[in-house]
Amino acid sequence: MLWIVGLFAVFLLGVPIAFSLGAVTLTGLLGTGLPMQVTVQQMIGGVDNFAFIAIPLFILAGNLMAVGGISKRITDFSESLVGHWPGGLGMVAIVASMIFAAVTGSAIAATAAIGALLISEMLSKGYSAPYAASLVATSGSIGPIIPPSIPLVVYGVIVSSSIAKLFMGGMIPGLLMGFFLMLANWLISRRRGYVGRAKRASFKELRQGFKDALLALIMPVIIVGGIVGGVFTPTESASVAVAYSLVLGGLVYRELSWKSIWEAFVSAAVTNGVILTVLMTARLFIWFMTVQMIPQSIAAALLSVIHTKWGALLVMNVILLIAGTFIDTTSAITIFVPLFLPLVKTFGIDLVHFGVIVAVNLTIGMCTPPLGVCLFVSCEIAKTSLREMFKDLMIMLIPLLAVLLLTTYVPSLVLWLPNALGL
Repeated sequence: MLWIVGLFAVFLLGVPIAFSLGAVTLTGLLGTGLPMQVTVQQMIGGVDNFAFIAIPLFILAGNLMAVGGISKRITDFSESLVGHWPGGLGMVAIVASMIFAAVTGSAIAATAAIGALLISEMLSKGYSAPYAASLVATSGSIGPIIPPSIPLVVYGVIVSSSIAKLFMGGMIPGLLMGFFLMLANWLISRRRGYVGRAKRASFKELRQGFKDALLALIMPVIIVGGIVGGVFTPTESASVAVAYSLVLGGLVYRELSWKSIWEAFVSAAVTNGVILTVLMTARLFIWFMTVQMIPQSIAAALLSVIHTKWGALLVMNVILLIAGTFIDTTSAITIFVPLFLPLVKTFGIDLVHFGVIVAVNLTIGMCTPPLGVCLFVSCEIAKTSLREMFKDLMIMLIPLLAVLLLTTYVPSLVLWLPNALGL
């Protein structure tokens, strides 16, 4: 336990997570007499998995969608569907985020793309900047839940679980997050007078919006359908997403330039470099924890006070919610999942069910102060501050927490679809 306390102490000093993990582990290894070559072996082992290739590819696909005209067409189609409802632009942000999530698996990409298109328009229609930023940030958090999902890829590799089954397990909770956010937006908009477009879209407008977005809407069907149907692996599906984004944005919509393609590749490379560095040092830290029997000690300590499966899930939810507020998703998964696995196995918790619970917990953390990355993206676009949006943000987190409770205590919400598909 001393090493875990030390790790969080280093976090609080402001040291980047990857370096914190490495420094604490190396300090611990110095007193064990183990050869230092093991550090290199474990770090390489942390990223030596074919499934991890999907991570930079899904990030790249999201970047290309944002600048290739795909996200704009998704947003326009969403507006023709729900733009006339109370809080119409808010509804559009949520629906567009759900569709965008079914392609990229990234909360940051969804928040940036949808926020750039809609926040300024929301402000011009009378929405307050704190509310617009809060809504876009919480909507973007759906990204890692509706398949494909980068966090579920990382989790699936760590626990050796079926990624396809994890993807399908996240489908219903992800849709529920969107529907609950739409309900909250409807109630708030009616109270504050945020109106939608004057008239419902005509059938002709709806048909045109669908026609313009058709090729973009086919993309999730190809990606998710291909995985479920066994046509290609999640990694191969990520390659398909990149190729499709390049062809659609460059040759069909003709909105991709060589400069924007280069910037998309550089941004994806930088983000991937950060993620892989965390995965390498996290693998080293977890290996050291295992050698020191710390996961077993934590499980034994918790079992002395927890006697039911539901109590164990409650405790793990609380810990993950707190961790998600100041640790990025990839780091939290690689640190806490191995620590909780003995407890999960003791109570017979399904690994797919637990994986989706972890993903929902940590994706809520992406839009929760103080370090929710989606918040910083939406704040920057809306030109507001975390302090100003705190009240609206707390309201918009309620629907997400409700979905977390349902996901945790109604396992069939997660397990029904993958079982029905025979995965």
